[in-house]
Amino acid sequence: MGDSRQIRVMVNGQAREGRAAPRKLLVDFLREDLGLTGTHVGCEHGICGACTILVNGEAVRSCLMLAVQADGAELTTVEGLAAPGKLHPLQEAFREHHALQCGFCTPGMLLTAYDLLRVKPAPNEEEIRAALSAVLCRCTGYWSIIEAVKTAARRLREGGGTDGKRSLGRP
Repeated sequence: MGDSRQIRVMVNGQAREGRAAPRKLLVDFLREDLGLTGTHVGCEHGICGACTILVNGEAVRSCLMLAVQADGAELTTVEGLAAPGKLHPLQEAFREHHALQCGFCTPGMLLTAYDLLRVKPAPNEEEIRAALSAVLCRCTGYWSIIEAVKTAARRLREGGGTDGKRSLGRP
């Protein structure tokens, strides 16, 4: 395949590999080569946050990272939050609080909130607002998203995320 390079990653706990041109964006590699379409492509400039994923446990904009830079990394996409047959507490709270409308920003919001709660399990509203300001939403006005993150944080602190996959360590 010409100038393509072999990329090996661990995605949502599963070893995956593919080939990518040196200039292929990670978001495009995830969607086109690995078939993980939960990560959305928005602005392609790192501003909107729709493409946010975790790379080695840290939130990053996958539209600003090349696939070759992820070689050997551990990636978590929105598909990796839920356990088989059971939503992650963040996803449950988003559903309960109607914290999505069109759903375009939702993967980025969920992973940004996940990253916040991993670092700060009991954030106050100001901290939630500051973290979520990294992802643009044009539908909900953020109120329900903030309430969903508060609810998920409380549930996770009360033991709603203790089964490994749903904890706020590594998904």
